[in-house]
Amino acid sequence: MACVSVRLSGSTLCSGRVDIFYTWGTVCDDNWGMNDAEVVCREQLDCGPALDATRSAHFGEGTGEIWLDYVSCSGSESSLTDCQHSGFGIPYCGHYQDAGVICSGIRLAGFQSTRCSGRVEIYHKNSWGTVCDDGWDIKDAEVVCRELDCGSALDATQSAHFGEGTGEIWLDDVTCSGSESSLTECQHGGFRTHDCTHQKDAGVICSGVPIRLAGSGSTQCSGRVEIYLKKRWGTVCDYGWDLKDAEVVCRQLDCGSALKATRSAQFGEGSGQIWLAGVSCLGRENSLTDCQHSGFGTHSCGHHEDAGVICSGEMLFGSCTVFRIRLAGHQSTQCSGRVEIYHNKVWGTACDHGWSTEDAEVVCRHLDCGPALNATQSAHFGEGTGQIWLNEVSCSGSESSLTDCQHRGFGTHSCGHGEDAGVICSGETCFKSWIRLSGPQSTHCSGRVEIYHQKRWGTVCDDSWDLNDAEVVCRHLDCGTALAAPKEAHFGEGSGPVWLDGVACSGSERSINKCQHRGSEKNSCTHNKDAGVICSVDPSGLMMCPVQEVRDL
Repeated sequence: MACVSVRLSGSTLCSGRVDIFYTWGTVCDDNWGMNDAEVVCREQLDCGPALDATRSAHFGEGTGEIWLDYVSCSGSESSLTDCQHSGFGIPYCGHYQDAGVICSGIRLAGFQSTRCSGRVEIYHKNSWGTVCDDGWDIKDAEVVCRELDCGSALDATQSAHFGEGTGEIWLDDVTCSGSESSLTECQHGGFRTHDCTHQKDAGVICSGVPIRLAGSGSTQCSGRVEIYLKKRWGTVCDYGWDLKDAEVVCRQLDCGSALKATRSAQFGEGSGQIWLAGVSCLGRENSLTDCQHSGFGTHSCGHHEDAGVICSGEMLFGSCTVFRIRLAGHQSTQCSGRVEIYHNKVWGTACDHGWSTEDAEVVCRHLDCGPALNATQSAHFGEGTGQIWLNEVSCSGSESSLTDCQHRGFGTHSCGHGEDAGVICSGETCFKSWIRLSGPQSTHCSGRVEIYHQKRWGTVCDDSWDLNDAEVVCRHLDCGTALAAPKEAHFGEGSGPVWLDGVACSGSERSINKCQHRGSEKNSCTHNKDAGVICSVDPSGLMMCPVQEVRDL
């Protein structure tokens, strides 16, 4: 039997479990490797080069015979059956060892292209060709990005944005719903049916391979590095891991610059796949997967070698970081408006599918805007533009950030901007409750300055404390102007943490957390240096509101 028919089962035209026909049966994964996958992809299927040789029934277990085992191809054979193997129907396996392939039926190419951005090219009839941009839109780009494990689509480029291709123009008038698993499953005019030139070559810009920071003690901007490939999260091995690699991760996550590249599973051991090893970045790449590495899933590491990062983050208070969110739109205010989220260096909106008061509550608390009064829908504050980052958000109401709530994933939606979500918060009615004046003989408008953060009250150190700083506190509390900025625990020594040191206000800030300061981790103060204020006014009414935590110090 010199040649047999081959098909892929369980996934797409160019990825799946390898089945061969002698009646249909499978191939065992003993010794299964990239050379074997290359023969299947290039010679026996109308697909591009092999991306992965999958094992352990990655695409599900087959049934019937296991026809081949111990396949050993050089990569140049014209059929899998031309490769060395143990003989037909002589397996030493079960179907839990069924072999598979992932072939690159699509690729991104061109000037300044990366793994996840470039001119779209598809492999058909043994040659690569381009796609015409007639009707090319974000839904089409979404299918390409998902097919390449490149996250969500940021842009559907036209007019040969990445340079003109050569050879065939395989597709034109592509119309995807956005849910297809492959570009060739979308409606189109037929292979090679077009009225285009390469000046109209279509492209995509994808968000890149999803990446996150996880593990024990992790925050939004520090933790074990994990990337999402083939519908599974996996880790990165620390072989050669250095600050340049960490720099790329931190920038990719909008987390500032890299402070440290951690090794030896500092944030705890991950589980499952180890996707990358031997990573070597220059430091200026847009995505970790754009750096040199040994190949996805190619390593000799254990999870005790998981790599991590500590980024400078959106440093707000010590090691605390906050995801960027804003309220915008027609007649919006500081505490009411269309919800917009900053992700992948782009502001985008949230879709109102399932949008509720619990979701709005998280936004309002995040912005120090008191309780939520209304969760608006149907672009109440006007339609946004650009990306729709979140859809089907489902918060319990206790989360610290909207991105901590369940949602479908960044950029995954079926919405238009006519469905942009918004919030109306109660505003600053309770805003003052995170700062207070305390101590012996204190009043509502004179006393030791205390701030509520991380569910604890703490004080302010008097290093450089002056009348400008006191002015901000007095105005914040509706207590008129500052008469004095007492130091050295004038109102008695406080207890607990000293939250702020080196405060330097201009006097115009609306709250002390907006002033320059050194945070909570960088002071050597004791409570005998607690700062205080004496203000000119003592209003008759006190703000009786639930305590809220400082979130943007």
